Amino acid sequence: MDDQPLRYRLITGADDASFCERISGLLEQGYRLYGSPAVTFNGSTVIAAQAVILDDE
Repeated sequence: MDDQPLRYRLITGADDASFCERISGLLEQGYRLYGSPAVTFNGSTVIAAQAVILDDE
């Protein structure tokens, strides 16, 4: 199994502090935001999505 981190990730979840912490953690690991965030409403919760990429070093 390859232990290399994924170069592209799409993070989704409820638009709350936990989601922001997940994105912040990835940014600290060297990922950068890719494109604009997307949000939708599922009838009770706002759901956010943000793509992040890890550039070649």
